[in-house]
Amino acid sequence: MNNSKYWIVTDLDGTLMDENYDISPAKKTLNTLSEMAIPVIPCTSKTASEVRYFRNEHGLLDPFIVENGAAIYGTDLNKTSEWELVLGKCYKELRFILKNISKEVNYHLIPLNDLSNNQIFKLTGLSEKGINRALDRQWSVPFLNPPDDIFEKAKLICHSYNVHIFKGNRMSHLLSSESHKGQAVNKLKEYFQNQDVKIIALGDSQNDLPLLEYADISIVIPGKNGPNKYLQNGIDKGFFRLANAPHGEGWSNSVEDIINNFKDL
Repeated sequence: MNNSKYWIVTDLDGTLMDENYDISPAKKTLNTLSEMAIPVIPCTSKTASEVRYFRNEHGLLDPFIVENGAAIYGTDLNKTSEWELVLGKCYKELRFILKNISKEVNYHLIPLNDLSNNQIFKLTGLSEKGINRALDRQWSVPFLNPPDDIFEKAKLICHSYNVHIFKGNRMSHLLSSESHKGQAVNKLKEYFQNQDVKIIALGDSQNDLPLLEYADISIVIPGKNGPNKYLQNGIDKGFFRLANAPHGEGWSNSVEDIINNFKDL
């Protein structure tokens, strides 16, 4: 991490994984990156519990950014202990703020953790163990996506509480204004004293915007119906590249194209 010239920083849901949590089309590329000693850093709305499970399942060893940039985790060189960097407010404090915002917009913003397991399964398709990992929230509050007009009203109120909200594909997320995906990557660069590393970022939704805006190379992974509307402006202006296929296939094609042309970067 200290000496790497490039970091792949990637969202998971909808980016590396499809709606069924499958990363099969990207596995060959992940192996190539491992052989090249290029770190692959998950940067996701998922909890630390979820990403630990994901890393173990797919053999990833590099640090990981969770809850939309609210915290960063990694292991020491001996892989015996885990370190933690926290960028924002705790879950309990954020729950109280979400309740107040709900009152101000006159709309019940429903946290994920208030849903029944059956409701969460219908929303996410997660197993019971997967649901338990998803509910292990420490630094952000995911809530059901409200109508667009309510979402915009809530965004305007956020600054008075020193928080912000982002909309993902399945959920919206409330977190401290000190924490977002781009800020987390910067914090990780400081931690490893590697300010010159080039960041190759991949994402698919509005909560990836701070990451994509921060990166040196930014790639938008489209869904089956095209790219997320919140990322279209960056694509149109040429700030972001658009992958040529959804999810893991587009992820793999885009990363392969970049690593095959490193000499030109």
